[in-house]
Amino acid sequence: MTSRGTKYWNSGAIPLIGPDILGDIITEVADIGIVVNDDGTVLSVLVNPNYEAFRRLEQIEGKDVRSALTVESVSKFNERFAAFLENRTDVRPVELNHTNARAQWEFPVRYSFHHIGPDGAVLMLGRDLRPVAEMQQQLVKAQLSLESDYEAQREYETRFRVLMESSSDAVIVVSLQSGKISDANGLAASLLGLTRERLVGTGFANGISTTKPGNVLDLVADHALSESEDAFPVQLIHDNSSASLYAKAFRVAGERLMLCRISPSQAVGSAADQLSGNLRQLFQAGPDSIVFTTANGTILSANEAFLDMLDTAHDSRVRGHSLADFLQRGSVDLKVMTENAARSGKMRMYATKVAGEYGSPRSVEIAVTELQAGDTSVYAFCLRETTRTEAPATSSGPLDDNMQSVMELVGSAKLKDIVSETTNVVEKMCIETAIELTMNNRVAAAEMLGLSRQSLYVKLRKFGMLSRD
Repeated sequence: MTSRGTKYWNSGAIPLIGPDILGDIITEVADIGIVVNDDGTVLSVLVNPNYEAFRRLEQIEGKDVRSALTVESVSKFNERFAAFLENRTDVRPVELNHTNARAQWEFPVRYSFHHIGPDGAVLMLGRDLRPVAEMQQQLVKAQLSLESDYEAQREYETRFRVLMESSSDAVIVVSLQSGKISDANGLAASLLGLTRERLVGTGFANGISTTKPGNVLDLVADHALSESEDAFPVQLIHDNSSASLYAKAFRVAGERLMLCRISPSQAVGSAADQLSGNLRQLFQAGPDSIVFTTANGTILSANEAFLDMLDTAHDSRVRGHSLADFLQRGSVDLKVMTENAARSGKMRMYATKVAGEYGSPRSVEIAVTELQAGDTSVYAFCLRETTRTEAPATSSGPLDDNMQSVMELVGSAKLKDIVSETTNVVEKMCIETAIELTMNNRVAAAEMLGLSRQSLYVKLRKFGMLSRD
């Protein structure tokens, strides 16, 4: 019995349930319960305590339930409610969107209809659809994201395919796990005597062999992992011709792959006289030490002669380090050489000492050249070891005049005075050289000469060089 005096439950097979207990049951089995009469007027609203947002619908008691529905939900409610009142058995639950007149809030609810009284009262049991709607939104976003990823993947695959087919080199991609060719361009297929469709999936060893003992895939893989830029000689089984193979190992999605470029022997022979190949061989087998560095002195590459000079086992011990770490005067030597090379493009015959981590210092003469690698500068250092018995290069000009003056003192002055004058000549020559190399940077010149700044200024004043630019 409600507050309006209407009984909504008849006694019979089911005992009569009190209104309070009935309300608790309804709120437990549904998120919201609305009792309406046959014209849609709301008689009561029961809300599950866990869904406080639905309490806004308590304001529609005594009003038409349609006043709390969106425009598109009103027609759905009328159609399904009319079918239920006609006692049709195929009435399915209806999904309605609740809102207020100012559309300040809105939430979807799925309702089922139930007769509960002799006066035509109908109970609408509702289930909150907001979690379902949120899940649907997440699924839509995931689907859109997945489609975007598929589109990006198709774009990259198209770019890769165009790049492969437009390449002037025969290119194949080999799986190091299975030993099979996973991809190839048309030029590689033609070189190996197969179509691209037949080549993909075949074994790498079925088309390429080598004269070296061992498995050809393992030999080429070891060559690729060594990151050597030299070609690996192979033979093409198709026509038993010779070729050169350049390999690069990489990993994608946990799978180890190898990119191979194949050049026929004719191409190798025509390239034998090219300058780049000759320079590469000179770099590797030349007697002089050669080092390439960045503008700040970081070593990019060094040849075997430089490693021998430092008594270093592998170039990984020097790559990435600063060249100043191996020079006698460290950053002072490096700065003097790079600044002079940057100013004139090159610098010749800079004398200093180099030493490795364990080796003893060695006297060297260094020639530096500035190179342009795109928008950045690269410095090439050529180091030649000198012995202590080699006389320093003589210079012309004031130095010869000074030495001539010293020689003229013989016979007219004591040996002590001649030695003192000779010392002054050598001292002045060293100071002038240091000032010239450092471009009048007197702090760097003092550090190069092993003097304090004050001592250098004293000697500059002594030789009348203090005001020299």
